[in-house]
Amino acid sequence: MLKKVGILYHPMKETAEELAKELEKSLTKKGINAWRCSSWEEESARTKADGTELILSIGGDGTILRAAQVVIPKKTPITGINLGKLGFLTELTVDETKDKLDRILDGEGWIDERFLLEAKVAMSEDNPPLVFHALNDVVVARGAVARVIYVTASINGEPLTTYKADGVIMATATGSTGYAMAAGGPILAPHSKDSLLLPIMPHLSASYCLVLPPDTVIQLSLQSIHPATLSIDGHTNLSLNSGAIITITHSKNTVRFLRIHPKSSFYTYLEKRLKGK
Repeated sequence: MLKKVGILYHPMKETAEELAKELEKSLTKKGINAWRCSSWEEESARTKADGTELILSIGGDGTILRAAQVVIPKKTPITGINLGKLGFLTELTVDETKDKLDRILDGEGWIDERFLLEAKVAMSEDNPPLVFHALNDVVVARGAVARVIYVTASINGEPLTTYKADGVIMATATGSTGYAMAAGGPILAPHSKDSLLLPIMPHLSASYCLVLPPDTVIQLSLQSIHPATLSIDGHTNLSLNSGAIITITHSKNTVRFLRIHPKSSFYTYLEKRLKGK
């Protein structure tokens, strides 16, 4: 039996907070040290996460992505309880929670390990780069002004192209079912270590998607009259000015999910989840 479990819930879903309170109470009755926190309070969750053996994420895939930022660089596994629509990353429905969660707490299940991207953002030569980790994707996109931006891309130091587009996505296999798929990218097997590079709504510039191996170094250089935006997993957002350079590599860190369903379930439920069933 696990000794310490954390519960992160979507603060804008009333049912998520109610379920979080119920689970906290139930875990405490079992003698487990349980804590509860909004997934939007990342710093607060980080302070509570030390020594935690499992994170329960209550919401959808967005809540999972926030939970991932809480545990990085630690190896604390995450189990997601789905209250969203797609739930590619979540493991349990609300109805499954009572039975299957007890089995997980008793040591059943298997570890699903996913790789991350590391993005180093250099705003200027005078300041050290900012470092981010992405489970889904790193996106460089136009800001509030509806004008295309120019992003010059190089791979392993060799020039590739200059995208004239709404933006550029660099996605993991995990993120290939998210924004990258909406932008026309392929779906990668969930444990693939390859990544995707593709533009968003390109205008008279390269429109193809590249599938890149894990040892690839991608550099994106921004040229834009108007401020652009860097988005990490859709919820960490940073304003970028022209001249910013983003270097993206395969991260040394990973995110681990504790699962109870069979390993083949990704393909079993792929079509259903794409249709929101």
